[in-house]
Amino acid sequence: MQEVMLEKAKELLQSGAVDRVLGWKAGEFAYDITPCVFASAQELEAGFVYNDFCGNNLSKYLIKESRKGGKVLAFLKPCDTYSFNQLIKEHRIVRENVLVVGVPCQGMTDGETLKAKGVKGILGIKTEGEDFVINTLYGDRTMAKKDALPERCLSCKSKKHVVYDELLGQEGDKLDSGRFDLVNKLEAMDPEERFAFWRGELSRCIRCNACRNVCPACSCEKCVFDNDASGVAQKAAADSFEENMFHIIRAFHVAGRCTDCGECSRVCPQNIPLHLLNRKFIKDINTLYGDYQAGEDTVSRAPLTNFTEGDAEPSIVTKGGKKA
Repeated sequence: MQEVMLEKAKELLQSGAVDRVLGWKAGEFAYDITPCVFASAQELEAGFVYNDFCGNNLSKYLIKESRKGGKVLAFLKPCDTYSFNQLIKEHRIVRENVLVVGVPCQGMTDGETLKAKGVKGILGIKTEGEDFVINTLYGDRTMAKKDALPERCLSCKSKKHVVYDELLGQEGDKLDSGRFDLVNKLEAMDPEERFAFWRGELSRCIRCNACRNVCPACSCEKCVFDNDASGVAQKAAADSFEENMFHIIRAFHVAGRCTDCGECSRVCPQNIPLHLLNRKFIKDINTLYGDYQAGEDTVSRAPLTNFTEGDAEPSIVTKGGKKA
């Protein structure tokens, strides 16, 4: 697929259909793939990659890239297109300045997932069929790709793009992947157990802001947590209250808008399963207001922004529309 994508990008650049390409390039380590904007065929030849480590959701980068003038080609995976649509709905991306090329994805792994599987001292990674051959300081290891997928990919909601201008490869399908199974397990705990679980997870937070910075739904020009008057700007949490407050406020901020791309968990250096907090809200919205998927289209109003008398807690409003 990398060669097909590379040829498509060069073709569109050289024809003048686009002015630049948003894709991925290799980083310092074999598993360290990072977003990159390419301005020429030469730059693409020298650095463009697409492999099993291109987990980065590129949609958020289009907030700025779509406002730079000219047209940008963006390669978007299925989960990226949901975030792209949501940002279009929120008027954060200039749609006419983006040419979306959909690319298939069977799940993306990362270095942290490999390390959690016991792979240490990674020097290089090759793909052989459905396996990774991992060169380490301690010798080579072979691991099946399916065994290297993180939970957020194992419970992927869809392999189907919700938007594209061109599509490369075969289109996928929506999935019944049991993505709320872990949420159900948390809900089945008694309150003390559930509180202990989240305290154990959130206590590891170092307030690096990686989750906020990568999240497509966090696109405010200035975050409330960067407000010097807040008392918590740019600092590690002083106590358990501040640890809880940051993540709970952030989860409420994206409620109804989170597309469940899992970027927050992917970038967390402490491996906190933050996507589960967002999934809890998604599940509750589905229960209270009916099934709703953020980013599935660009025109529907989200349940939390579309008040009707049939909403949850209808008793607070009378038939005449006045407070009860």
